[in-house]
Amino acid sequence: MSLINLQSKCGCHADGAFGPGTLKAAAAYYKLSPNRAAHFFAQTAHESGGFKAFSENLNYGAKGLRGIFGKYFPTDALARAYERQPQKIANRVYANRMGNGPEISGDGWKYRGRGALQLTGRDNYQAFANYIGRPEVMDNPDLVAGELCFESALWFFDRNKLWGICDQGVNDATILALTKRINGGTHGLDDRKLKTKKYATWA
Repeated sequence: MSLINLQSKCGCHADGAFGPGTLKAAAAYYKLSPNRAAHFFAQTAHESGGFKAFSENLNYGAKGLRGIFGKYFPTDALARAYERQPQKIANRVYANRMGNGPEISGDGWKYRGRGALQLTGRDNYQAFANYIGRPEVMDNPDLVAGELCFESALWFFDRNKLWGICDQGVNDATILALTKRINGGTHGLDDRKLKTKKYATWA
């Protein structure tokens, strides 16, 4: 749905398919140079599973919780008590950090990852809301999964000074540097390279 939102905003055919027309229209709408557009949309495409997932899926079984969030689920019994309960999982995993309150506050679920680059945590939602001048984001964070999905990712690039990396061109070194800043590692690097180079030919 968020890709259709983007296409509607940019004035191109809202068919939910990402191609050269959408990339060019979005680059013009957001005033992105060809290099910036190629990097930005390649990274967001990878992070959102091909522009399909704009809200964090926390529907884990006990084994997944122990493997991914072992710090918060140190025992099998605890993991079993939370498995397949995304709301409960989010409230535990994201409690007391990133500006969120304790588990009982519900902030973990309310401010779970959303948007093209998974904006997460009350502090980040507040900073984004201030940046874009939309205070209602705090009461209606689902806006970040829909209407403001790409704006939240643009804010992330701005805040973390990633545009300077994009401006160095489309090559393996810049893609690697961006990936490390966005992902914290090199997860999905080959796919990010493939997409960035393809989108650069469209831009």
